[in-house]
Amino acid sequence: MKPVVVYSSDYCPYCSRAKRLLADKGVTFEEIVVDGKPQVRAAMIQKAGRTSVPQIWIGERHVGGCDDLYALERAGKLDALLKA
Repeated sequence: MKPVVVYSSDYCPYCSRAKRLLADKGVTFEEIVVDGKPQVRAAMIQKAGRTSVPQIWIGERHVGGCDDLYALERAGKLDALLKA
């Protein structure tokens, strides 16, 4: 399985939903919490081009946020992306 990285915030319901979907699929992921860490958030923004959390990467591919992750799941593409 490809490495998965999730930039998140502790109080973000979208982050919780995204992490729950990944956990339900048995995916181990690295979580990078941006709360109170302006340098970490700035690095995420530079890398993703977005300011909101969560921001999710599967391997080298930037998936986007929670809605993007669920869209991949609904389209039946998430499992293949995780295993590719």
